[in-house]
Amino acid sequence: MITEYNRLSGLQKVAILFSILGESLALNLVNDLDQTEIRKIRAAMRGVGNVSFAVKKQVMEEFYFSFVSEKFQPQEEDNEPKKPFSFLEDITDEQLVAMLSNEDSKVIAITLAQVDSKKRMMVLDRIGEDERNEVLLSIGNLQGIPLEAVVQIAHRLQKKAKGLPKTVAFSRGGGKDLADLLGEMNAQEEELFMSNLEQNDPDLASEVKKYRITFESIFEIFPDNLLRDLMNAVDLDAVAMALKGMDQTITDKVLSVLPKKKQAMFEPVEGAVPKRDVDTARKNVVSAAKQMEKDGAFKLEDLLGGGDTVE
Repeated sequence: MITEYNRLSGLQKVAILFSILGESLALNLVNDLDQTEIRKIRAAMRGVGNVSFAVKKQVMEEFYFSFVSEKFQPQEEDNEPKKPFSFLEDITDEQLVAMLSNEDSKVIAITLAQVDSKKRMMVLDRIGEDERNEVLLSIGNLQGIPLEAVVQIAHRLQKKAKGLPKTVAFSRGGGKDLADLLGEMNAQEEELFMSNLEQNDPDLASEVKKYRITFESIFEIFPDNLLRDLMNAVDLDAVAMALKGMDQTITDKVLSVLPKKKQAMFEPVEGAVPKRDVDTARKNVVSAAKQMEKDGAFKLEDLLGGGDTVE
């Protein structure tokens, strides 16, 4: 293990700096290196072996103070932005993801530390599990990164952001959007599509089911308190029409959760009625259920058993 700082050569110090920060981040700190010099540093990194914490600390301090004294000249002070990452406020989520693609985990971590939690989670959801873990660990260990490196990274990413194509907000589709589209179809078309999807793309079908509320599924997954709130939110005549053709046990369940006054007012629909009238009434009930979800009354994932629970 290397324990004596004074015996290190300049190349060894640079190699230790690169091993601490990672090559991508260190290259932002040590500018203007050609490929030959980078290869020498990589070779030196393999030769330094284990380095004590005290030596690493001294290396970081030397580079920090040398860069601050050499590169932060007085005439440049007014030109340096007080918030080097302020440009992040002007880019879209899609541009942020594109800008951070192919960046080192430490660079991603530094950038995510500058944005709100919603944007952080949006970026983390777009990257692989291994990289996500590296980024999260890096976010927790940013204190030792020199100011100059942070500023250099901000400047480079700002230039990179300027070269990104302009974007507008758009949806990437996926299970939720497909579930919403299915909700606009008539019942037969919806069931036929889902049947075909389960055969041709089971993974997508499973994703759609996480966001899909059907009239029939309401009675399977809604607890009594939610079912009561839902049925109270829909006109009683529409409820009666929607229940036309359903098993009597379903009608009995609905009546059992309704207030006594509505139970007395409820009149089942007798005789034959147009199927479109029944489908329309059922869509009204489903729409009311979706609105309840938007309002935060429940999370469909929890009702389907996919959410976290505590025993």
